[in-house]
Amino acid sequence: MSTAPTSPAETAIERLTVDLDARSYDILIGGGLLADAGAHIKPVLRSDRVVVITDENVAQAGHLATLTQSLTAAGITSQAIVLEPGEQTKDFAHLERVCGELLEMGIDRKTALIALGGGVIGDLTGVCAALTLRGIDFIQVPTTLLAQVDSSVGGKTAINTPQGKNLIGAFYQPRLVLADTGVLDTLVPRELRAGYAEVVKYGVIDMPDFFTWLEGHGAALIDGDAAARREAILACCRAKARIVSADETEQGQRALLNLGHTFGHALEAEVGYGGGLLHGEGVAIGMVMALTLSARLGQCPGNDGARLAAHLAATGLPHDLSALDTSTWTTERLLGHMMKDKKTEGGELTFILARGIGGAFIEKAVPQAPVARVLEEFLSGQS
Repeated sequence: MSTAPTSPAETAIERLTVDLDARSYDILIGGGLLADAGAHIKPVLRSDRVVVITDENVAQAGHLATLTQSLTAAGITSQAIVLEPGEQTKDFAHLERVCGELLEMGIDRKTALIALGGGVIGDLTGVCAALTLRGIDFIQVPTTLLAQVDSSVGGKTAINTPQGKNLIGAFYQPRLVLADTGVLDTLVPRELRAGYAEVVKYGVIDMPDFFTWLEGHGAALIDGDAAARREAILACCRAKARIVSADETEQGQRALLNLGHTFGHALEAEVGYGGGLLHGEGVAIGMVMALTLSARLGQCPGNDGARLAAHLAATGLPHDLSALDTSTWTTERLLGHMMKDKKTEGGELTFILARGIGGAFIEKAVPQAPVARVLEEFLSGQS
């Protein structure tokens, strides 16, 4: 991990806006934001009381204490709910627990929640905010690369169920997103790489020049280059803000952001949510599967899929199933998981495919036969 001092350019705060009329909000990106979070949060609050929802890893890294101190300095009263880390926390049991604790605290409709953590905490907090007292404000303070470039922006909140990932939730926008790029230094390498998969996704969707830039800078980004991290986060958040502003509730082009997710969610469901396959790792493999399917359907040059796989491998991300125990997996089970995907309509599969890197598109009613062949290739190790 780089220990070089940050420059003023790396710590300068960049402000982006998600334009949704009355529900518009800003994304602030820069180093050191967490220590001054209270000053940025106070203007969007309707009262001086907040509840911070976080997990044990984030709290132990010192981020909860830093945030609490900044809130106190700004005259904001805060309480905290600290949950177990991991994808398994994003379920009905924890939703009930958090909502119950909020009510026991005696919150009112002007109390705001602050999601301090990665995608799991952000999603769970968003659902709690949407449901409790029929809707209260919440603020995203993402502490992982994945959350900073993707899940904290756009208002998609959800929990997992035994039937699949993110099937229960709501579109519910935050009041503010604070992305402190400095907190990424406390991430373990595996979590950082998993978040990087979502960075790559933006390049594959419609930013081929960005993908080329990542091929030259991705390894440095992962190794701790603060300038590269900042540039990548800004590029991804600009893209996400543009897409969400045009299609808030995923009626059209916002679905492109699900590239790799139909395959990836099926892999996550098969592994289980105990950490055997992180979300970003599933997305990485899922993107390669999506480009492989695109090639099988005559839509994408095969070398683009190989180029994507090579870049993922060069940055330490999986691009096939070789690291997983798939001895009991079947094509039929994986297809069954996919049929429960949110994008499935009338029993027919919808996929985000690509005509090449930077050329993603939505394809509805994809036949199961070519999908099954791609799954069989990956299960047999022939991908």
